[in-house]
Amino acid sequence: MSLADNRRSYDKSALHESMLDTSPFRLFGQWMDEAIAANITDPTAMTLATTNANGQPSARIVLLKDFDEQGFVFYSNYESRKGQDLNSNPQAALLFYWSGMERQVRIEGKVTRLAPEDSDAYFHSRPLTSQLSAWASPQSQPTTRETLTAQFQHYQQTLGDHPQRPDFWGGYRIHPHHIEFWQGRASRLHDRFVYQLNSNHQWSWVRLAP
Repeated sequence: MSLADNRRSYDKSALHESMLDTSPFRLFGQWMDEAIAANITDPTAMTLATTNANGQPSARIVLLKDFDEQGFVFYSNYESRKGQDLNSNPQAALLFYWSGMERQVRIEGKVTRLAPEDSDAYFHSRPLTSQLSAWASPQSQPTTRETLTAQFQHYQQTLGDHPQRPDFWGGYRIHPHHIEFWQGRASRLHDRFVYQLNSNHQWSWVRLAP
């Protein structure tokens, strides 16, 4: 079978106007709860897209760690490629794709760093090995497995069981102005609704053609 012939029908659910909420965050929370209840693999995994100062796009998978009416939170190395991108252009897009539910959520917005105390709190909630790996990994830089292992062992021996958060690692929050909900439908007549934040900081929605 050629790749062009690899297709399927979308017929598991629908998204009607009556199912929308005045707050896109409440609708997102409902969809996230349903994805977790459906045992979707890695329901908090999301594609993060950034661009550098020259407009070169880059995308990778990161994990959602929190969300509220202020935005969506993830953590990373500030000196990584994504961190450098966000330093030069603090705008980003997120994509959640829950294949088993035939759903997508697309998010666009401005990105800010979390307050240091918030990054500290999350860092100390992580398993010790994850804390040490944050110290050991010069994320996005060339390295070897031997170097990574040696660095991990070094910090394991020198930082003890309660390491502090490194200054080069912490959280980001994407403050959205655009949130789109996509539900697969039969005959490719998918349901798409986009919420937009207006100048009065109020959300309104409209249906988009698929």
